[in-house]
Amino acid sequence: RMAAAPPSYCFVAFPPCSKDGLVVFGKNSARPRDEVQEVVYFAAAEHEPGSKVECTYIEIEQVPKTHAVVLSRPSWLWGAEMGANEHGVCVANEAVVTREPASESEALLGMDLVRLGLERGATAKEALDVIVALLEEHGQGGNYYEDGSSCHTFQSAFLIVDRNEAWILETSGKYWAAEKITEGVKCICNQLSLTTKIDAEHPELRNYVKSQGWWNGDSDFNFSEVFSLADDHSACCSGRESLEKQGGDVSAQAMIDVLRDKDSGVCVDSESFLTTASIVSVLPQDPSFPCIHYFTGTPDPSRSIFKPFIFVDDVKLVPKVQSPSFGNDDPAKKIPRFQEKPDRRHELYKAHEWARSLLENDQDKGQKLMRIMLDLEKQGLEAMEDILSRTEILDPAEVVDLFYDCVDTELKFFK
Repeated sequence: RMAAAPPSYCFVAFPPCSKDGLVVFGKNSARPRDEVQEVVYFAAAEHEPGSKVECTYIEIEQVPKTHAVVLSRPSWLWGAEMGANEHGVCVANEAVVTREPASESEALLGMDLVRLGLERGATAKEALDVIVALLEEHGQGGNYYEDGSSCHTFQSAFLIVDRNEAWILETSGKYWAAEKITEGVKCICNQLSLTTKIDAEHPELRNYVKSQGWWNGDSDFNFSEVFSLADDHSACCSGRESLEKQGGDVSAQAMIDVLRDKDSGVCVDSESFLTTASIVSVLPQDPSFPCIHYFTGTPDPSRSIFKPFIFVDDVKLVPKVQSPSFGNDDPAKKIPRFQEKPDRRHELYKAHEWARSLLENDQDKGQKLMRIMLDLEKQGLEAMEDILSRTEILDPAEVVDLFYDCVDTELKFFK
């Protein structure tokens, strides 16, 4: 039996299920318990012809221009678990297991494809096209974890969202299928979910599965049935019901509540896995309003707070949620890889560890701290709601320090 994929959850809600003409996106990133995620921003950039870009394991051709991106990522790798770009595109990935073993050969990781899609796609569909073209050219493979003793490999699924539509993209090797979504609530998790509604696919997909004897060509083509290991494709998503119950009121707060829910299993805290970071994004369908992206930058959303980020020029960088850089001495970059594990904790992560131990060991103080934290979060959510309800255009100077200030305030409370 192959190793289980980490149980992350990704969601999107469209009007009329969501509030006020907003598309709401969210992800809980479930990863090995001790892994640190950082939140990093990269400005838009132009690149010389013939430039290369060094991804986690391989180098590929760079494009002439990359978009500004904000990413939540395991700090040892190049790509990201989830993030957004300046054009209001959000991408999150899921590790999935299919009947085809994932390659151990170093290629692009699913996480690299998240970042590449965001850097190169100005719409959800463009990001999808970028990801599948790179998959065709370079393939996917390599260790998903910072683990020198064993290679953990998975196939990838993606939720790709913009202000107008979303795409669910599921892959096995270089083969893929995708479904376009423009309404309702969708959830993807660590197993395949596409069935017979397929809006785009690899041109050779059906011939390939026929040649493997996985489909006879007569019955309806059902992607999950063809590619899943026996009985693996059940309805995975417990969080979807709670969002659907909101009946037209899915907001940032409602998405945050779903991501915090341990009883439903959406907020993972198990022997092997922990939700090591979370994101919620609010994408107004009216392009004159800014998209707002909330990041925790710390593990366990039920004990973390979601802090807002808005793309503006010269946005202030936040070193306190960035892990230390080890350059070429990083064990993740040396062959053989991962021979040791450096301390990758950033300042916010360390402060949050202290807060978590307080929550566990001193109920009264812990509860009091949590109330203060949630109050801080609520102020942020209300300030953002105010921005989205105004008629005048947002002054960039007002939000250039937004994420920086929220992290700073959080750190002060922990001290």
